[in-house]
Amino acid sequence: MPLGLVNDSLAEDAPDDLQWSIIAPLAPQTLLLDGTLIDDLMVVVGERGHVLLSEDMGNTWEQVRVPTRATLTGVFFSDRENGWAVGHDAVIIKTSDGGATWTRVHFAPDEERPLLDVWFEDSSHGIVIGAYGYFLETFDGGETWEDRFFEVVGDDEAADETDEEEKEVSIADMMDFLDDEDPISDLHLNDIRSAPDGALFLAAEAGHIFRSDDVGETWKELPSPYEGSFYGTLPLGENSLLVYGLRGNLFYSADGGQSWQQIDVNTDAIFMGGAIVDGSPAVVGLGGTLLVAESTSGGPPVFSLLQQENRKALATLMPGNSGELILIGENGVNTIVPGQSASSGDAP
Repeated sequence: MPLGLVNDSLAEDAPDDLQWSIIAPLAPQTLLLDGTLIDDLMVVVGERGHVLLSEDMGNTWEQVRVPTRATLTGVFFSDRENGWAVGHDAVIIKTSDGGATWTRVHFAPDEERPLLDVWFEDSSHGIVIGAYGYFLETFDGGETWEDRFFEVVGDDEAADETDEEEKEVSIADMMDFLDDEDPISDLHLNDIRSAPDGALFLAAEAGHIFRSDDVGETWKELPSPYEGSFYGTLPLGENSLLVYGLRGNLFYSADGGQSWQQIDVNTDAIFMGGAIVDGSPAVVGLGGTLLVAESTSGGPPVFSLLQQENRKALATLMPGNSGELILIGENGVNTIVPGQSASSGDAP
């Protein structure tokens, strides 16, 4: 079946509220918010239900038609064939053929809580997170979803008490220092990432960072170096990771998030996304901010600021060919060589 082609027999059985995205020649230049690279396949998502595919490392892009016009905020592939994208209206769409065709598997606009990120352990088990503590989990590849109340476990001493079941406490109960007008159970859950050792890290607003060592079944809050919102974590390996957020705040941990060291950067921009590129971390943010690590040995990475001249907001990035970077954001998807200006990818 050609990319994005709608099967007429399926369309006849579609829900009345189903709207398909519109193929737009300028889609690669519109607001795009997330991307993923799996084998030779790049998938990028953004506003109006735009989903773009590239199989030549970002040299050309083809838009596919998907069953939503909602803004898509996150995308994840567990392998070359199976992928999921999430977004506004609590929409989740799924592909089982490498992005060629998609089906809508969750839609809850009445919730008025957008979904913000998605992660899958394999082709069956996955987690989706979003605004106001929205936490969904699936064990059947996304065909059905369980709406979970996001919980964290107590401290190690309470968890290890003899002859007692592991005590689970709601985040709202644990963090009683927050006033009633800002319950932690209503916090936006912004980003979920897996580390090479299997640990999951979740970045949230109001300075909260969470870790799971049992693929999301339970979560523990990590000590936070900052009270402002975090928009992402970036595991680096060997129990080290970065966390980033508002006002140029970027922190490094060498012990799995138990302690943090601030990294000085020459910007107060909001950091929105990060990736490992050629073995080194890179972070992007508003105002065309791009940080690329010069060195990662023996401690915190040392970053260079490569300010993009167009000052367009950047949401995330991916590695391209031969040292190139694929930048994703307000100006669509663009390919650069670090130190040079961005150039737009070809439209389909």
